[in-house]
Amino acid sequence: MKNKKGLLLLLGVVLYSTQICASSNVSLLDGYEVSVEQDNLKKGATIYYNLCRLCHSLKYIKYQHLLDIGFSESEVNTLRQGKLMNKAIVSTSTPENAMKMFGMVPPDLSIMAKARKQGPEYIYSLMLSYVENSEGVYENQIFNGIKMPDVFSYSIAQGEQEKQAIQKDVADVASFLTWASDPHATERKSMGLGVIAYLVVLSGLMYLVMRRVWRRLE
Repeated sequence: MKNKKGLLLLLGVVLYSTQICASSNVSLLDGYEVSVEQDNLKKGATIYYNLCRLCHSLKYIKYQHLLDIGFSESEVNTLRQGKLMNKAIVSTSTPENAMKMFGMVPPDLSIMAKARKQGPEYIYSLMLSYVENSEGVYENQIFNGIKMPDVFSYSIAQGEQEKQAIQKDVADVASFLTWASDPHATERKSMGLGVIAYLVVLSGLMYLVMRRVWRRLE
């Protein structure tokens, strides 16, 4: 059984990688900026959990990581539904069911924002590029032949206000997936600044010590 699931996952990755290559030269939408605000990340995580998780996993993100972006322990307990805090967030769909529905296993989203050039902008643009063609079929202008449906219903949004609301939701999801691709980025940057400050102070002290030594030698 494990070997069968592994083969299905591998097949999904191969199929998706083939489609990615076919969609590498695309024009992305303007006006999106990644947010690191906890409110946006938390909202994006909530949308992912209630919508995207039906098909996509976040195998490198554990439930306990959600505490870092503003979720309370009580909120995380509600989401994990008895699963351990150190367990990865996985899709509610099995690889077998995914193959039946889409002919492939939807990709894991843990590192999607880093998997391609301009990953966050690509995610944002992809979700907002569904249109209805002349034959009444919904397609994606950026990713031709994509198996994923228009989950945000952007192509049938009525009026500018509804479209803007969807754009904001998609922006929050893209920001959350950007965080998920490197959840320790902020911590690492803070640590880096601390190290630089330490080196500056150490260099200053070493300079003062060397000046004293030089004076004695003179």
